[in-house]
Amino acid sequence: MASVVPLKEKRLLDVKLGELPSWILMRDFTPRGIAGAFQRGYYRYYNKYVNVKKGSVAGLSMVLAAYVLFNYCRCYKELKHERLRKYH
Repeated sequence: MASVVPLKEKRLLDVKLGELPSWILMRDFTPRGIAGAFQRGYYRYYNKYVNVKKGSVAGLSMVLAAYVLFNYCRCYKELKHERLRKYH
């Protein structure tokens, strides 16, 4: 027999589409709750990719790739303007 998990304790992947609005309203959107979500995400990433027995550069290269992508998106308007300029 399956145990029933309260909606507040379900992960996002386990929430059904009809339950999604009420699940979102149960989340903690205070500054402390948002900081806690970022902290959990950081620790999950750190323990999965950085703090391993046989580590590689994969974890750090993902951070670098995200940084490069973020800066490219931030500067896209200026880069687009430079691309369309004619040099003659």
